[in-house]
This record gives sequence, C-alpha cells and structure tokens, in this order.
Amino acid sequence: MNRLLVCLSCLLALLTGPAWSRDAPQLQLPRVTLTAGMHLIQAQVAATPEQRSIGLMFREDMPAGEGMLFVFEQPAGQCFWMKNTLLPLTAAFVADDGTIVNLVDMKPQSLDSHCSARPVRYVLEMHQGWFAKRGIQAGSRLSGSPFDGRK
Repeated sequence: MNRLLVCLSCLLALLTGPAWSRDAPQLQLPRVTLTAGMHLIQAQVAATPEQRSIGLMFREDMPAGEGMLFVFEQPAGQCFWMKNTLLPLTAAFVADDGTIVNLVDMKPQSLDSHCSARPVRYVLEMHQGWFAKRGIQAGSRLSGSPFDGRK
C-alpha cells in the first residue's frame, strides 16, 4: 500500500511539475560569466525558444551582478517586452563580437516593444540602470565565451 502511494505521488509530481515550472522563475538555467570592462556579470543563459519566452518573468528579485543572456540561432531584429516581468530592466542588444548595439530601459509589466537597432544574436537583461551606473553604453564591448572567436 505504501509503495502504491509513493508511486502515485511520483506520478502526480511528474504530471503537475511542468505546469508549475512554466509559471515559476527559471532558476536552473546554465550560467556564463561575462565581463564589461572591469565589471563581472553572472548571466543565466536562455537559449531555447521556451527559455527565451519565459525569460525573467515572475521573478521578484535578482542579485545585483546577475542578469539573463538571451541567445538566438542567428542575428535578427530582436524585440522584447515585459509582460509578467516584475523587475525594471535594461536590455543590451549585443552583436556577435560582444559590442553593445543599443540599450533600452524597460518598464515592468508592460507590453511596450523595445527593439534592437540592427540585427543581433544576443540580448543581455540586467537591473535597470546597471549599465548607466558603470558608464557602459552603445559601442562598449562585452567579453566571455559566447563572444569568443565571433567577428
């Protein structure tokens, strides 16, 4: 009887787990260390369509030096909005070589669209003002494994 209850509990967890994880913050994504000049960034990597569609939605907090790097298969015009995103963020649209193409501040829980100024493969979201406080602007360069060897 106990074994049956354990099996049923496991089955229930498997069936309900994915629905919960779709609405909960993505906390188990791969991570990469990036640098912006002398500043370190610990970024979670959202590389699949599902990971990118969830992004930082529903998160109530994020450590100061952390962010999320969205990785797309090829450079394209990328547009982001903040539906269900609770934190004010700045998006850096980043070229293959790590050069920041443009930066945009984004208001929480908004459907306003914020787009790259030209086709990019990467978008790095950080707390709003993180880049400005460090003097990082369009034309600045990020370093790290995603940008190694890309021209």
